[in-house]
Amino acid sequence: MHFLQLLFRASSAALLLVLCLQLGTNKAQENTGRKVMKMEVQMPRRANASEEITVKMNVKTELRECMVITSYLRSNITIEGPFNYRFTACLCENAPRNFYWDFHINETAKIVAVAHVIQQLDICPNNEAVVPLGPKYIYTIGTITVG
Repeated sequence: MHFLQLLFRASSAALLLVLCLQLGTNKAQENTGRKVMKMEVQMPRRANASEEITVKMNVKTELRECMVITSYLRSNITIEGPFNYRFTACLCENAPRNFYWDFHINETAKIVAVAHVIQQLDICPNNEAVVPLGPKYIYTIGTITVG
């Protein structure tokens, strides 16, 4: 009988220890909710043929570490000139980035704005940049109707 009492006491202590460890582990594994990147894109919905339009992209991060990103546009039609520019920059929590494209459009187009985390030296100060695990790009799709 005494043996069973020791077993139950030990089990209670072990159970309490496991419970505390489990709570600590869950707290450590808890998702902090920080987003690698957030992006807002401003582009007109309508334009006249041969009109110059501006697309603005704002990219920010909630991570404490900086990272190197490249930003660009893609389309379902061929668009010449500045539309094809790629921007590469260091993105940090306290320094959101804005990118602008000014280009002429002649026909209705679907535009994809992309921000992509890359690994590249000499962009961030002291080359201190991370490449996060998981998805490394975000995008948004818009349509500009020419009429």
